[in-house]
Amino acid sequence: MYHCADCALHACDRMQADQMPQGCPGRYEHMDDVRAEYRKDENYRFGQVCSEVSMSRGGPKPRILEFIDVAKRCGYRKIGLAFCIGFAREAKTLTRVLEYHGFEVESVICKVGGIDKSLQGIENGGNAMCNPIAQARLLNERGTEFNIALGLCVGHDSLFFKYSDAPVTVLAAKDKVLAHNPVAALYQADGYYRDILFPPGEKCARQTAGEEKEK
Repeated sequence: MYHCADCALHACDRMQADQMPQGCPGRYEHMDDVRAEYRKDENYRFGQVCSEVSMSRGGPKPRILEFIDVAKRCGYRKIGLAFCIGFAREAKTLTRVLEYHGFEVESVICKVGGIDKSLQGIENGGNAMCNPIAQARLLNERGTEFNIALGLCVGHDSLFFKYSDAPVTVLAAKDKVLAHNPVAALYQADGYYRDILFPPGEKCARQTAGEEKEK
């Protein structure tokens, strides 16, 4: 098992391979093959631009401006927008911003096609099911070069990523409780959200596995 989340050394960030502990994924025997993938024409320029933008030499930027910066540097002009119906207002504003910066925007709402939820074995609650596969396919047909996922549900975003031909980035992750800021729950993991994230009486999978090993 890999446990980067528990590591405090972060020798990888300092490029100190000799200090990487045993079992560290940084010791992956096929890392040279990974390097070769970054050198491929289809990945080289995109990866380079994304790294340059993330360095924020001109100071931190809102994510939407980072997106615009990456898209312009890569020469993309046709942007795909797959959005949740609950983000319709934000989608309209985002389209206006992108068009102002010279992009052509193809947008597809999550309820496209109006398919009944009975297709998924769910009793219809009065509204259509989300349709991320169609969102991806429709944007593929329009030849979008870089896609944005805006507020898609957990898992629906996964299907959109799976079927999208163009690279996808997330502008907003839906969180109906925390004003679409999912990591806020993590900031409260030792505070107000402790009993929600760590229900009393429940053991984590790692604890259970350890106990089974000891038997």
